[in-house]
Formats: sequence, structure tokens, C-alpha cells
Amino acid sequence: MDAVHDQGAESFREFVAGRSSALLKTAVLLSGGDRHAGEDLLQNALIKVAGKWNRVEDPEAYVRQVLYRQQIGRWRLKWPKREVSYGEVPDSAAGEGSASAADLRVVVREALGRLTGRQRAVLVLRYFEDLPEADVARLLGCSVGTVRSTTHRSLAKLRALVPELGPGAAGPSPSRDYAPVEVRP
Repeated sequence: MDAVHDQGAESFREFVAGRSSALLKTAVLLSGGDRHAGEDLLQNALIKVAGKWNRVEDPEAYVRQVLYRQQIGRWRLKWPKREVSYGEVPDSAAGEGSASAADLRVVVREALGRLTGRQRAVLVLRYFEDLPEADVARLLGCSVGTVRSTTHRSLAKLRALVPELGPGAAGPSPSRDYAPVEVRP
């Protein structure tokens, strides 16, 4: 039995060493850009997973699910919510209308921190984790319609907070004018 335990402990250590960086990025995003809160979130998730390690079939998926569920629990416990308020709308990150990639990441991270926990989780799961709406709904315990409406409202709020993300920010938007195509038999 000790050999099985030692083998499981070693595979857990290897998993943590190999995947903790990627998992930390997700945890920080779920925590609204707060690195310390993200580290705490990840550490607590790994502690929970360590006790069940030998029964886990897909370790990364399981750890991510524990992360999401823990963060949901944090939102429900936090009342009243701590929000950062600003006296004035921040200036553009680059000052010339377009931000460098690094500046834009900082501005987006700050803007994510100003969203509600649910809004932030939906955006992280949909766009950072690239999960389909049905999977996001299952993870968050809500309907697909709720995921869609929350995504829409969250993106609108994020675009209001970070105008660089609005239409045309990444170049011209694709044209909706399509030339007719002749189809021959």
C-alpha cells in the first residue's frame, strides 16, 4: 500500500510542477487579476485534489473544475462585495488611441477586476478556457441562456471599461455586404 501511496504522491508532485503555471493564470483571472487571491485559490484547489489524487481520471480537468467551484463559493460568501471605485475614468493605456499588447493586458486585467464574479467567470471560461456555452452552464450551475445573456452583458461592460476592445479595435470589422454568387448547375 505504501508503494501505491508513494507513486501517487510522486505523480501529484509532477503534475503540480508541470501544470501549476497554466492553472495559476486561470486562478488569477478568476480572482479578478489579484495574484495573491489566485495563488490562494489554486493552493486550496490542489489541497482538495491531493486527497483524491489516486481516484482522479483527468487531473487537469478535475483541478480546473475545483477552481471554478471554489471561486463560485467565494462569490456567494462575499457580502457585501468589495469593489474598487475610481473617481475618474482612466486614460487610455498608451495615450495615443491604441495600446501596446502589454498595456492592454494590464488594462483588461483591471477591467476584469471590476466585473462581478459571475461575469468574470463566464468570460474566463468562454474565452480564456475556450469552453462551449453548455460546459460553462454545467460548471456554473445555470442555464445556457443565462450564460449567453451574462456573456453579452459582461462583454458590453468590459468594452465600456476598455474602449480599445470595442468594434474596430483589432482592425476593420468584417464586411456584412456579400456580393451575390452565381450558382450554375
